[in-house]
Amino acid sequence: MTEGARDGGGGPAGGCPFCELLDTPGHPAVVERWPDAVALTPRGPVTEGHVLVVPRRHVADAAADPEVAAAAMRHAAQLAGRHPSCNIITSCGAEATQTVFHLHLHVVPRRDGDRLALPWVPAPR
Repeated sequence: MTEGARDGGGGPAGGCPFCELLDTPGHPAVVERWPDAVALTPRGPVTEGHVLVVPRRHVADAAADPEVAAAAMRHAAQLAGRHPSCNIITSCGAEATQTVFHLHLHVVPRRDGDRLALPWVPAPR
C-alpha cells in the first residue's frame, strides 16, 4: 500500500498533531532531536521516562514507509539502551489501537512492580 493510501487524512495539511508539534520551535515536550526525528514526552506517560520517537517526515504508520520506520526504530533502540528493561511499541491502524496517524514509537521503560499491564490478553473464543 502506498503512503497516500495509508495517510488517513492526517498529513501535514490535514491537522496532524505531530506535524504541528514539529513545526513549533522549542516545544517543551521535545527531549531529544535528530535531523530526521524527535523524541518527546507524551501527554500521559505510562511510566517514568516514557517517550515517543516521531519522524519529521509524515507517514501514517510503520508499514507506510519502511525506510522512515527503520530510521525511527534506530533512534528508539538508542533510547531503549538507556534502560535495563523497556518496551518499544508502535501500532498500524485503528484496529491495532493507533489513534494518531503519524508514525510514532513508544519507548516505555519497565521496572519491577510498575503495574503497567499491556493489552495483549487473548480474548476468549
